[in-house]
Amino acid sequence: MEATFILGLAILVIGVLAVAFVRPKTYIARLINLEIPAWGLLLIMLAYDEALALLTFVAVTAIGTFVIVRLMEWRDASC
Repeated sequence: MEATFILGLAILVIGVLAVAFVRPKTYIARLINLEIPAWGLLLIMLAYDEALALLTFVAVTAIGTFVIVRLMEWRDASC
């Protein structure tokens, strides 16, 4: 296995745990911590193909940001 792939897996696991068990439980902290697994996924895909890595990173970042922002809007509207 390549070092890029192993480092990507480690960052992905750490990032998922950081999002799941975030320490101030604010939406902005979750949004920032969502970037950590995206970078891990980028490194994993970079071990295979550069174009695939860039497309995956852009898609994960865009979809993750969209979901978190929609969740913040929904929670603020219900208060």
